[in-house]
Amino acid sequence: MILCGGIEFARHERCYGTGVFVSDPLHYLALIETKPNALDRAAALQGWDLPEVFQHLRHLLEARMGNRGKREFIQVLRLMEAMPKDMVAAAATEAVRLGAIGFDAVKLIALARLDLSAYPHLPRTAVRTTAAADDTVLVPEVAA
Repeated sequence: MILCGGIEFARHERCYGTGVFVSDPLHYLALIETKPNALDRAAALQGWDLPEVFQHLRHLLEARMGNRGKREFIQVLRLMEAMPKDMVAAAATEAVRLGAIGFDAVKLIALARLDLSAYPHLPRTAVRTTAAADDTVLVPEVAA
């Protein structure tokens, strides 16, 4: 556990062996985003158990956009900093199924599936069905 001013801001598994490297891959993604070519060589990401859809999505992104695709893939991985891995994997699966290959698509699909009851501070909206008469306010001579 790592504390600052009495507030916990990181927690890692304790390792009792000597010379063993223990890391959380999510902690390194922001750095790797600035150096996307380090994605395959970063020690912190080695052995990261991700669902197969992530590798498939990466292949599609890089085939379509080259190095920019690698950056978008890292952004998809960074979604796991705020959402559960299963939710991001399901969104990536749906994006691939729809042929919407990109970070924005994965993010929007994941957000659409987000359970907003866990965020009570967000304002609630009410959307009602419009009627043709509602458009009369747009034409001044008809509204009068």
